[in-house]
Amino acid sequence: MKVTRRTLLGAAGATLAAPALGQPRWPDRPVEIVVGFVAGGATDLDARAVAPLLEKRLGGPVVVVNRPGAGGEVALASVARARPDGHVLATTNMPGLLTIPIERQAQFKLEDFAGIANMVTDPTAMTVHEDSPYRTLADLIAAARAQPDRITYASPGVGTDDHLQLVLLQALTGISMTHVVFQGDPQLRTAILGRQVDVMGLNLGPVTANREKLRTLAMAGAARSAFRPDVPTLTELGFPVEMASERGIVAPAGTPPAILQRLREAMADVIRDPDFVRVMRERFTEPRYEEGTAWFTRLAGLQGNYRTLWQRTPWSQR
Repeated sequence: MKVTRRTLLGAAGATLAAPALGQPRWPDRPVEIVVGFVAGGATDLDARAVAPLLEKRLGGPVVVVNRPGAGGEVALASVARARPDGHVLATTNMPGLLTIPIERQAQFKLEDFAGIANMVTDPTAMTVHEDSPYRTLADLIAAARAQPDRITYASPGVGTDDHLQLVLLQALTGISMTHVVFQGDPQLRTAILGRQVDVMGLNLGPVTANREKLRTLAMAGAARSAFRPDVPTLTELGFPVEMASERGIVAPAGTPPAILQRLREAMADVIRDPDFVRVMRERFTEPRYEEGTAWFTRLAGLQGNYRTLWQRTPWSQR
């Protein structure tokens, strides 16, 4: 039999292609991004900005599923128990990802997940109705000091960045407000606009995107935001509190390395996509990419800090 160079190349190509042809296709059904808060909130909008861009890179449908409750615990617990095959992902919110298992017997822990990527950072803020008698943070603190527990402070959950902002401020000032929990941003805005609560802790992005009839007294970033240079930081007002929502994407622990790698590469591309950056800027939110492995290494190191905070200033409900 005559063996030509073309025959040899063809045989080699067939040999290389065979393993690929033998691999199961992934994803072979829609990929879910489970969100622990109601539709219309910042975390939900992040996921909905990511989904169509991730679809293009994975070659299959990506859908957003809302499972609100317990400050995000309901959603995270469901994903921690999901089959680790890359078809079910979760959005995460820092610090809740670390603080919820510290404050109670939670149905998940950090080690139940594999990090895909952190997406954004959004400093928390303290906001009142524009007609509120509290024109400044100093006004609010003076009123809370004069009448302990009378002023109501709303947040999206115990142990969230918005709640911990209150915990730390109370510890620094000796004041005491009544903490009221809602399931997400839309309910918080409705409550503050309807004057059902006096002040809300909510991230600067969603507050700025819906600022009508609102006055933001302070924010907890390390420096003033380019989106809201008019809002002072808590630190510059004399209260060294820094707190923000870091929002990312995780998969269940045990997800195959090849699938994790594909998801990480796809998310790195998504977060740098001009369309994603544009949408974040329109929502006054800063993209902050951090690769999954490095991100989770940093989070593991932060767990001790939050445990120390818990021992010093337990934040359950108050």
